[in-house]
This record gives sequence, C-alpha cells and structure tokens, in this order.
Amino acid sequence: MKPLTFYFFGIGLSLLLIFSTACAPRRIVVERRPSKEVQPPLDQVEQRKTIGVQYGVASWYGSDFHGKPTSSGEIYDMYQLSCAHKTLPLGTTVIVTNLENGQSLELRVNDRGPFVKERIIDLSYAAAKILGIYQKGTAFVKVETVGPWIEEPQRLALQVGSFADEANAQKLAEVLRKNFEDVYVAKVETSTQTYHRVRVGPFETRELALPTAEKLSQMGFEVLVTTR
Repeated sequence: MKPLTFYFFGIGLSLLLIFSTACAPRRIVVERRPSKEVQPPLDQVEQRKTIGVQYGVASWYGSDFHGKPTSSGEIYDMYQLSCAHKTLPLGTTVIVTNLENGQSLELRVNDRGPFVKERIIDLSYAAAKILGIYQKGTAFVKVETVGPWIEEPQRLALQVGSFADEANAQKLAEVLRKNFEDVYVAKVETSTQTYHRVRVGPFETRELALPTAEKLSQMGFEVLVTTR
C-alpha cells in the first residue's frame, strides 16, 4: 500500500502530515455525511495582484538542511510548503508553476538561495513533490510574486491539483467526481495568468475533512488541506 500523504495549508502555515503503512495497516473506506447547509462554491474567482514574474530553473532541498535555521530565523522543515529565493523579501508569497507539467503551487519565501548558477528558486521537499519536480531534481518554472489575497473564503477544502491549463483541471475534476461529491474548480486570477485549483469540499471543520483527505491519499493523490 502506498504511504498516505496529505498536506495542511493555512494562513502562514504549511504542515505535511504523513501516515505510513505502520500507522494505517488497512485500507479505510470512509463515508462522509456533509452538513446540508454546506454547499460547494460555484464559479469562485479569487483576485490577486501580480508584483513580478520570473522564468528559470527550480530545484529543491531536503534532509541535509532539515531542522537547521533558515535566513528568516525559522527552522527549515522539508515537509512544509516553503521556498528559498535570492532577492525577494522574506515572507513574500509566490505562485510557482512547473512549466513542464502545468502544476502550480502557492509558497512562502522563508530562506535564501539557490546558490547554483541559473537557478532562480529552491523548493522544499514537500513543494517539489506536489509540483512533480522531486524525482527529476530540477524543472523550468514560472515564479509569480503576488500580493495578499483580496478575499479570504471562510471554508475548508481539499486541493488535489492546481493547473495553469483549465482543461487539465477539468479533466481531473471529472475523474474525482466518479468517487467524490462536491468537486469543483476554483480560479485564482493574477495580473498575468489564471490558475485552476481542483478541490473537494467545503468542510465545516478540519476533522470532517481529514477522512476524505485520507481516502484521496490512498488513491494516490497528493492532497492539500487548505483554509484558503
């Protein structure tokens, strides 16, 4: 059985939760009974202001730096969704898109690097896994620096993928709808691009979201539990 992997992402917080086969020795089929008052958002569009855009090579860093201080003073956790950049202010929010597969992810800069010529950003292990860069080691990416979100939806959802190409997002959504209710595609519009985030939900509490996240993870999906 594949290890269960899903992520929690909140305002200023990214926490990777890994459930190994030792912790979950048997497959669990969960039936979710959502509250009747909770309905999936339709045609949701979140507006973000683009501050700058870069194109170049991304890499990732992991266990050699795990547990050591970053340039921001935080302790580097390879299982959090973070990144290192040479010049952007620490705490900056960026949307990184792997231009080789269309996957995108929102990250916070909390470290300096990479210190290798022609590389523009270093991703945490968790970010590299979601963006499909982990095995290859590097990828050509777009790094879009964005301002804070204009509206913060008061909801909890499971993000299973984020794409620059809407067709890819809709294709994944159709696959998920065969096994899950309340699957939708949320749009995030910046000044230069629209990102399409495939999500399941919403859920009233994190406790209600986790069983479905576990089921998605058992099916082989990388799952982001998000409050955004």
